[in-house]
Order: sequence, then structure tokens, then C-alpha cells
Amino acid sequence: MRLVFAGTPAPAVPTLKALIEAERHEVVAVVTRPDAPAGRGRHVVRSPVGALADEHGIEVLTPQRVKEPEFLDRLRDLRPDCCPVVAYGALLPQVVLDVPTHGWVNLHFSVLPAWRGAAPVQAAVRAGDEITGASTFRIVKELDAGPVFGVLTEPIRATDTAGELLDRLALAGAELMVSTLDGIEDGTLQAIEQRAAEGISYASKITVEDAHVDFTVPGIAVDRLVRAVTPEPGAWAEFRGERLKLGPVSVAEADSLAPGEVCVERKRVLVGTATQPVRLGDVQAQGKKRMAATDWARGVRVEQGERLS
Repeated sequence: MRLVFAGTPAPAVPTLKALIEAERHEVVAVVTRPDAPAGRGRHVVRSPVGALADEHGIEVLTPQRVKEPEFLDRLRDLRPDCCPVVAYGALLPQVVLDVPTHGWVNLHFSVLPAWRGAAPVQAAVRAGDEITGASTFRIVKELDAGPVFGVLTEPIRATDTAGELLDRLALAGAELMVSTLDGIEDGTLQAIEQRAAEGISYASKITVEDAHVDFTVPGIAVDRLVRAVTPEPGAWAEFRGERLKLGPVSVAEADSLAPGEVCVERKRVLVGTATQPVRLGDVQAQGKKRMAATDWARGVRVEQGERLS
């Protein structure tokens, strides 16, 4: 089939690679978000998907809005049979959805209808789910509510960060997308409508404020939150009025501490929660490099009774 692929960040790259390599399909163009500033120097750079398309000489379309007449005209000129999507980053209006013969097929990183929305992997980790997965479905006007073509499942490990889990799902999901498009082309795969109400949950976009750790909750909830927001936007708390970034923590076997209270031992740094303390891993103070929590604690000379808040 003639494909126009839509995607933007790194997790979309494995699917684009797989489609470029697929003998049965031709990626005639890529739609991605416009070039944007990135990194410390804030230099304007191509999205990961756009950069891969450039490497392969594939036309890259970067509309500010997908309703732009110029974009719609070019999309129609390309005559796509289907438009696969992975984390494009913008809603698609009906006038755009109607262009390809077989519609727009999205790879979403949850087992729908669970965790519809912008941050399904983060939501699954934070909720303590044991199993998640990925789904391919036809995009409709309602958010992530279209009929499902295929599903895969993936266990969530006890130490998984959202980034680690997403990396695995991105690779497995690439294969799922290719097999889905094969089945659509063959006519052997039919999409199945999602259940009307049963099992629906939503995962809104994670903000920096969402990543602010609250130590008045149980230790297991602190652990899940920190893993859910790693690597982006990154967990943090305040110490002596300044922001301290936190890497993954672990629930510790230790005497209880007051919520947020910091206890420095020879080989570990503990922070109190509503239940068991958590052991800090790596931390990063403002203007400093990331380091082991024990090195940070020795450097700032944590005093008895000081807290993270």
C-alpha cells in the first residue's frame, strides 16, 4: 500500500523503520510536527521521525495545522491507501481522516479501552498495573475510541520506568503495525468496535507539576510516581528551597520516618513517607550533575530532621 506516516518523537521511529523496510508497502511521505528548539542551546532541530525520513529521501510535511489548505492538497495528491500514526502530537479533523482509502491507523501504547489519551504508559506504571500493551485502531473523531485491529500485551516489571517500558512497546508495536497493515491490504483483518463503557480509563498529559513528589502518600505510591515520570518530565522535590531532581527510588526495609524526612546512612539515603521510607537512587541538584544520593547528601551535609517537600 501507499502510506503516509504520521509521527514525531523517538518512540515512533521503530514503526517508521519497519514500514520503510517492509516489502509490501511504500512510505511516500511523512507528516511530523514542525522543527522546534531543543537541547541546552535551543537550536531548532528536526523531529526524530523527520530526521529518519530525511535519511531515506522521503518527503517530510510539517504543517502548523493539519487543516491548512496546502497540506490537505498535498495529502490528496499523494493518494495514500492508508496513513499509519504513532504519537504524531495533534488531533486530526474529519476532513483529514477522510483522505486515505483505508483511513488512519494509530498505534497506541495501551490495551484499549484502558488508558486512552496522551500518556498511557506513564498512567499504567503509576497505577501499578501488572500488564499493559499496545493496540492498533482506526482513528475516529472521539479520542482513541475507534475500532481495534490488533493487540499485544507486555508485562510491567517491578523496576520499569515509563521510558524503559515505552522502549519495549515501541519495538513490539512496530511489528504489530506492519502485520495490521498487511491484514488490511489482504482484506483478512477486520476492526472490532471497543466496548461502549466497560474498562475505559483516561491518561492525561503529564505536567512538571504532576511530577512533584508528595511524600505524605505511601512509599509504594512514591516509587510508582517517580518511575512513571522517568525520564520525562522527571520527578522532583524541594530541599532548602531549591528543586532536587529524583531518579528512581525503592521502598526500603527500615524504621519509619516522618513524611519527607531525610535520613543519611553510610551506604544509603532514606526519605520518609506515609508508610515505609524510600531509598533515593540518583539525584540532581540545580546547576549540578546527576550523582548518587549518598554523594549529594555528604556534599550538602544534610542535618538531622531536614526534609524533602
